[in-house]
Amino acid sequence: MPDAAKGVRQLVLLHGRDAAREMVEPDAVPLVRIASEVLGDDRGRSGYSYSGLCLTSLPHRKLAEHAAWERTVGPLTLIIEPGRIKIGAGPSRLLGVPYGARARLILIYLQTQAVLTQSREVSLGRSMREWMGRLGLSVGGETAAGLREQARRIATCSMRFSWETGKAGETGSTMMTNERIIRSGLFFHDGQGGDSRQESLFEDRVLLDIEFFEQLRRHPVPLRDAAIQQLKDSSTALDVYVWLAYRLHHLERRTPISWRDMFEQFGGAYRHMWAWKPRFITSLGEAVAAYPEAMVDVEDSHVMLHPSPPPIRKIAG
Repeated sequence: MPDAAKGVRQLVLLHGRDAAREMVEPDAVPLVRIASEVLGDDRGRSGYSYSGLCLTSLPHRKLAEHAAWERTVGPLTLIIEPGRIKIGAGPSRLLGVPYGARARLILIYLQTQAVLTQSREVSLGRSMREWMGRLGLSVGGETAAGLREQARRIATCSMRFSWETGKAGETGSTMMTNERIIRSGLFFHDGQGGDSRQESLFEDRVLLDIEFFEQLRRHPVPLRDAAIQQLKDSSTALDVYVWLAYRLHHLERRTPISWRDMFEQFGGAYRHMWAWKPRFITSLGEAVAAYPEAMVDVEDSHVMLHPSPPPIRKIAG
C-alpha cells in the first residue's frame, strides 16, 4: 500500500485528482483523495507534537476504567494512569485513560497552539471551533460528547515517560519524568438542560503542565494540518503519520524496521500479527499518502525507511 500511495502521488501531480481516480484500482481511490487534498494545500498550516508522543501512543480502543496503559519503544516507555474526577453530588470516579482518534486530535491541537504561541496557556475559544470546522468535526451532538469525554480523560490522567540510558544488552539507569499534560482547564460545558453555553462550548482556557510544556518546547515535531484533517478518523494512521514525521528527517541512511518491531510498536490492540498486518499496511499507505515527502518501502521481512524531508519546516528558535 505505501508503494501504491507513492504511485498515487505521482498520478495526482501529473494528471490531477479526477483523472487519477479513474487510473487506480478501487481500493486506492481513498489514497487519491488524501494525496490530492494534501498536495493541493496552499496554506501550509503547521501542527506540532512532542517527540515522545510520536514514538509512543495512546490506546486505540477504550480500556477498563481502572486500567493503566503502557507502551515501550526501544529505550522509551510511556505509562498513562487514569485520573479520578468528582462531578455533582455523587462520589468521585475513575475516568479511564484517553483513547482513539479524538483524544489524539485534542492533544495535537493543544500542543500546536502552545508551540505557535510559546505559551502554556491555550485558548479553546473561537480558534478551536474553527479548527474543528476545518477537520469536518461538528461541535454539537455525539461528536461534542465524545470530545468532552476525551478532554476530561486527558485533563485527569497522569503520564510518565522513562528512558533506559544503558547501551543495548546492558543494564542502565532509568531517567523518568512525571507529567500531567494539563494543569488546569479542559472541562467543557455539558450544554444540557437548555444551557445557553452550548454555543460557546470551547470558551475555556487550558494551562499545560510546566514539565510537559518545556519538553514540548524543546522537542516539537512539525506536522501538516492538512494531513491531520485527512487522517482524523483513524487513530492508527495518525500514529503512523506522526511517527514518520519524527523518524524520517532524523535518518542519515536507509533503515529497516522488522515487522516484529512494528507489531510491538503499533499492534497494541491485536493479539496476532497476522490479523494486524493487513490493517496496518492500509494505515501506513494512508499516512504516506498524507506525507508527500515520505520515502517508505514495504518488504516481506521489514519496512524500509529512507531519509526524507519533514512534512513541514520546523519553526525557528
